[in-house]
Amino acid sequence: MLEEQAATRPARRRAVANAAAAAIGGAFRPWSADEVATAFARFEAANPEPEGELDYHDPYTLLVAVVLSAQATDVGVNKATRGLFAAAPTPQAMVALGEEGVAQHIRTLGLYRGKAKNVVELSRRLIAEHGGQVPPDRAALETLPGVGRKTANVVLNIAFGLPTIAVDTHLFRIANRTGLAPGKTPLEVELGLERIIPARFLLHAHHWLILHGRYVCKALKPDCPRCLIADLCRWPEKTPA
Repeated sequence: MLEEQAATRPARRRAVANAAAAAIGGAFRPWSADEVATAFARFEAANPEPEGELDYHDPYTLLVAVVLSAQATDVGVNKATRGLFAAAPTPQAMVALGEEGVAQHIRTLGLYRGKAKNVVELSRRLIAEHGGQVPPDRAALETLPGVGRKTANVVLNIAFGLPTIAVDTHLFRIANRTGLAPGKTPLEVELGLERIIPARFLLHAHHWLILHGRYVCKALKPDCPRCLIADLCRWPEKTPA
Protein backbone atom coordinates (compact mmCIF):
# COMPACT_ATOMS: atom_id res chain seq x y z
CA MET A 1 0.00 0.00 0.00
CA LEU A 2 2.80 2.43 0.90
CA GLU A 3 4.55 1.69 -2.39
CA GLU A 4 1.35 2.39 -4.34
CA GLN A 5 0.84 5.66 -2.50
CA ALA A 6 4.43 6.73 -3.20
CA ALA A 7 4.04 5.93 -6.88
CA THR A 8 0.94 8.10 -7.19
CA ARG A 9 2.45 11.18 -5.52
CA PRO A 10 4.24 12.55 -8.61
CA ALA A 11 1.08 12.10 -10.68
CA ARG A 12 -0.92 14.00 -8.08
CA ARG A 13 1.66 16.80 -8.02
CA ARG A 14 1.58 17.04 -11.82
CA ALA A 15 -2.21 17.22 -11.74
CA VAL A 16 -2.01 20.03 -9.18
CA ALA A 17 0.47 21.91 -11.38
CA ASN A 18 -1.79 21.56 -14.42
CA ALA A 19 -4.81 22.71 -12.44
CA ALA A 20 -2.90 25.74 -11.15
CA ALA A 21 -1.96 26.71 -14.69
CA ALA A 22 -5.57 26.36 -15.86
CA ALA A 23 -6.82 28.41 -12.90
CA ILE A 24 -4.83 31.52 -13.77
CA GLY A 25 -3.98 31.14 -17.45
CA GLY A 26 -7.00 33.14 -18.54
CA ALA A 27 -5.87 36.17 -16.54
CA PHE A 28 -2.73 36.74 -18.60
CA ARG A 29 -2.41 39.35 -21.34
CA PRO A 30 -3.29 37.59 -24.63
CA TRP A 31 -0.54 36.85 -27.09
CA SER A 32 -0.39 39.01 -30.21
CA ALA A 33 -0.45 37.44 -33.66
CA ASP A 34 3.21 38.37 -34.12
CA GLU A 35 4.16 36.68 -30.84
CA VAL A 36 2.33 33.48 -31.81
CA ALA A 37 4.02 33.41 -35.22
CA THR A 38 7.41 34.06 -33.60
CA ALA A 39 6.97 31.22 -31.12
CA PHE A 40 6.08 28.63 -33.74
CA ALA A 41 8.78 29.84 -36.11
CA ARG A 42 11.27 29.12 -33.32
CA PHE A 43 9.83 25.64 -32.76
CA GLU A 44 10.04 24.98 -36.50
CA ALA A 45 13.65 26.16 -36.73
CA ALA A 46 14.67 23.92 -33.82
CA ASN A 47 12.73 20.84 -35.02
CA PRO A 48 11.42 21.13 -38.59
CA GLU A 49 9.86 17.64 -38.72
CA PRO A 50 8.68 16.68 -35.23
CA GLU A 51 7.36 13.17 -34.71
CA GLY A 52 5.35 11.37 -32.09
CA GLU A 53 7.19 8.90 -29.89
CA LEU A 54 4.89 5.89 -30.21
CA ASP A 55 6.08 2.99 -32.37
CA TYR A 56 3.68 1.93 -35.13
CA HIS A 57 3.68 0.50 -38.66
CA ASP A 58 0.48 1.83 -40.22
CA PRO A 59 -2.74 3.65 -39.28
CA TYR A 60 -4.12 0.57 -37.52
CA THR A 61 -1.14 -0.03 -35.24
CA LEU A 62 -0.97 3.72 -34.58
CA LEU A 63 -4.62 3.68 -33.49
CA VAL A 64 -4.03 0.75 -31.16
CA ALA A 65 -0.88 2.33 -29.70
CA VAL A 66 -2.66 5.60 -28.97
CA VAL A 67 -5.58 3.78 -27.30
CA LEU A 68 -3.08 1.91 -25.12
CA SER A 69 -1.24 5.12 -24.22
CA ALA A 70 -4.03 6.41 -21.96
CA GLN A 71 -2.54 6.82 -18.46
CA ALA A 72 0.71 5.24 -19.66
CA THR A 73 4.05 6.48 -20.97
CA ASP A 74 5.04 6.14 -24.61
CA VAL A 75 8.10 4.16 -23.52
CA GLY A 76 5.90 1.68 -21.65
CA VAL A 77 3.48 1.37 -24.55
CA ASN A 78 6.31 0.75 -27.02
CA LYS A 79 7.65 -2.08 -24.86
CA ALA A 80 4.21 -3.67 -24.68
CA THR A 81 3.37 -3.33 -28.37
CA ARG A 82 6.57 -4.93 -29.68
CA GLY A 83 5.23 -8.37 -28.93
CA LEU A 84 1.60 -7.44 -29.52
CA PHE A 85 2.16 -6.10 -33.04
CA ALA A 86 4.39 -9.03 -33.92
CA ALA A 87 1.56 -11.38 -32.94
CA ALA A 88 -1.32 -9.29 -34.29
CA PRO A 89 -0.42 -6.61 -36.85
CA THR A 90 -3.92 -6.43 -38.38
CA PRO A 91 -7.49 -6.13 -37.08
CA GLN A 92 -8.19 -9.71 -38.17
CA ALA A 93 -5.19 -11.04 -36.26
CA MET A 94 -6.09 -8.98 -33.19
CA VAL A 95 -9.62 -10.39 -33.10
CA ALA A 96 -8.19 -13.89 -33.48
CA LEU A 97 -5.77 -13.24 -30.62
CA GLY A 98 -8.69 -12.35 -28.36
CA GLU A 99 -8.94 -10.34 -25.16
CA GLU A 100 -6.91 -12.73 -23.04
CA GLY A 101 -4.15 -12.93 -25.64
CA VAL A 102 -3.98 -9.15 -25.95
CA ALA A 103 -4.03 -8.78 -22.17
CA GLN A 104 -1.00 -11.04 -21.82
CA HIS A 105 1.02 -8.73 -24.08
CA ILE A 106 -0.03 -5.47 -22.40
CA ARG A 107 -0.28 -6.51 -18.74
CA THR A 108 2.51 -4.06 -17.82
CA LEU A 109 0.17 -1.17 -18.68
CA GLY A 110 -2.37 0.32 -16.33
CA LEU A 111 -6.00 -0.71 -16.90
CA TYR A 112 -4.74 -3.42 -19.24
CA ARG A 113 -7.84 -5.61 -19.15
CA GLY A 114 -10.14 -2.79 -20.14
CA LYS A 115 -7.70 -1.74 -22.84
CA ALA A 116 -7.50 -5.31 -24.17
CA LYS A 117 -11.29 -5.40 -24.43
CA ASN A 118 -11.35 -2.09 -26.31
CA VAL A 119 -8.58 -3.10 -28.71
CA VAL A 120 -10.30 -6.34 -29.68
CA GLU A 121 -13.70 -4.69 -30.03
CA LEU A 122 -12.43 -1.73 -32.06
CA SER A 123 -10.65 -4.23 -34.32
CA ARG A 124 -13.90 -6.13 -34.75
CA ARG A 125 -15.72 -2.90 -35.56
CA LEU A 126 -13.11 -1.85 -38.10
CA ILE A 127 -13.61 -5.15 -39.93
CA ALA A 128 -17.41 -5.01 -39.79
CA GLU A 129 -17.89 -1.32 -40.54
CA HIS A 130 -14.82 -0.10 -42.41
CA GLY A 131 -13.44 -3.06 -44.33
CA GLY A 132 -10.60 -3.48 -41.83
CA GLN A 133 -9.29 0.03 -42.52
CA VAL A 134 -8.93 2.98 -40.16
CA PRO A 135 -11.34 5.70 -41.35
CA PRO A 136 -9.84 9.19 -41.89
CA ASP A 137 -12.83 10.76 -40.17
CA ARG A 138 -13.06 12.05 -36.60
CA ALA A 139 -16.72 11.23 -36.07
CA ALA A 140 -16.25 7.66 -37.28
CA LEU A 141 -13.14 7.19 -35.14
CA GLU A 142 -14.88 8.46 -32.03
CA THR A 143 -17.52 5.74 -32.31
CA LEU A 144 -14.84 3.09 -31.73
CA PRO A 145 -14.28 1.71 -28.18
CA GLY A 146 -11.55 3.54 -26.31
CA VAL A 147 -11.29 6.33 -28.88
CA GLY A 148 -12.00 9.89 -27.78
CA ARG A 149 -11.36 13.21 -29.45
CA LYS A 150 -7.68 13.35 -28.48
CA THR A 151 -6.98 9.85 -29.83
CA ALA A 152 -8.88 10.60 -33.03
CA ASN A 153 -6.91 13.82 -33.52
CA VAL A 154 -3.58 12.03 -33.07
CA VAL A 155 -4.49 9.43 -35.68
CA LEU A 156 -5.84 11.99 -38.14
CA ASN A 157 -2.72 14.10 -37.77
CA ILE A 158 -0.02 11.43 -37.89
CA ALA A 159 -1.60 8.80 -40.14
CA PHE A 160 -3.49 11.07 -42.53
CA GLY A 161 -1.62 14.38 -42.39
CA LEU A 162 -4.57 16.47 -41.23
CA PRO A 163 -3.86 19.67 -39.22
CA THR A 164 -5.55 18.53 -36.01
CA ILE A 165 -4.45 19.42 -32.49
CA ALA A 166 -4.49 16.65 -29.89
CA VAL A 167 -4.62 18.16 -26.42
CA ASP A 168 -2.89 15.90 -23.92
CA THR A 169 -1.90 16.81 -20.37
CA HIS A 170 1.35 18.46 -21.51
CA LEU A 171 -0.26 20.60 -24.17
CA PHE A 172 -3.11 21.58 -21.83
CA ARG A 173 -0.59 22.75 -19.24
CA ILE A 174 1.51 24.74 -21.70
CA ALA A 175 -1.45 26.47 -23.34
CA ASN A 176 -2.56 27.69 -19.91
CA ARG A 177 0.78 28.24 -18.22
CA THR A 178 2.15 30.37 -21.05
CA GLY A 179 -1.16 32.13 -21.67
CA LEU A 180 -0.99 31.04 -25.31
CA ALA A 181 -4.50 29.56 -25.44
CA PRO A 182 -5.99 29.31 -21.95
CA GLY A 183 -9.00 27.09 -21.38
CA LYS A 184 -10.75 25.15 -18.65
CA THR A 185 -11.17 22.04 -20.81
CA PRO A 186 -9.07 20.31 -23.48
CA LEU A 187 -11.66 21.25 -26.11
CA GLU A 188 -11.45 24.95 -25.18
CA VAL A 189 -7.67 24.78 -25.50
CA GLU A 190 -7.88 22.92 -28.82
CA LEU A 191 -10.27 25.43 -30.36
CA GLY A 192 -8.28 28.34 -28.96
CA LEU A 193 -5.07 27.07 -30.54
CA GLU A 194 -6.79 26.48 -33.86
CA ARG A 195 -7.93 30.11 -33.87
CA ILE A 196 -4.52 31.65 -33.24
CA ILE A 197 -1.91 29.37 -34.83
CA PRO A 198 -1.01 30.37 -38.41
CA ALA A 199 -2.09 27.75 -40.95
CA ARG A 200 1.50 26.98 -42.00
CA PHE A 201 2.28 25.70 -38.50
CA LEU A 202 -0.90 23.76 -37.74
CA LEU A 203 0.23 20.34 -38.98
CA HIS A 204 3.11 20.12 -36.51
CA ALA A 205 1.82 22.44 -33.77
CA HIS A 206 0.64 19.79 -31.34
CA HIS A 207 3.90 17.81 -31.68
CA TRP A 208 5.99 20.85 -30.88
CA LEU A 209 3.87 21.75 -27.86
CA ILE A 210 3.67 18.19 -26.49
CA LEU A 211 7.41 17.65 -26.80
CA HIS A 212 8.05 21.05 -25.24
CA GLY A 213 5.84 20.14 -22.30
CA ARG A 214 7.37 16.70 -21.92
CA TYR A 215 11.01 17.79 -21.91
CA VAL A 216 11.20 21.53 -21.15
CA CYS A 217 8.03 23.05 -19.70
CA LYS A 218 7.60 20.15 -17.27
CA ALA A 219 4.81 20.12 -14.72
CA LEU A 220 6.88 20.04 -11.54
CA LYS A 221 10.03 21.93 -12.54
CA PRO A 222 9.90 23.78 -15.85
CA ASP A 223 13.33 24.25 -17.38
CA CYS A 224 12.84 27.91 -18.24
CA PRO A 225 16.53 28.59 -19.06
CA ARG A 226 16.22 26.08 -21.97
CA CYS A 227 12.85 27.38 -23.15
CA LEU A 228 12.67 28.71 -26.70
CA ILE A 229 9.74 30.97 -25.84
CA ALA A 230 10.59 32.08 -22.29
CA ASP A 231 10.61 35.75 -23.32
CA LEU A 232 7.07 35.39 -24.70
CA CYS A 233 5.63 33.21 -21.92
CA ARG A 234 3.32 34.96 -19.45
CA TRP A 235 4.02 32.63 -16.51
CA PRO A 236 5.35 34.81 -13.64
CA GLU A 237 7.26 32.13 -11.70
CA LYS A 238 9.98 31.15 -14.14
CA THR A 239 12.74 28.91 -12.84
CA PRO A 240 16.16 30.62 -12.68
CA ALA A 241 19.25 29.49 -14.56
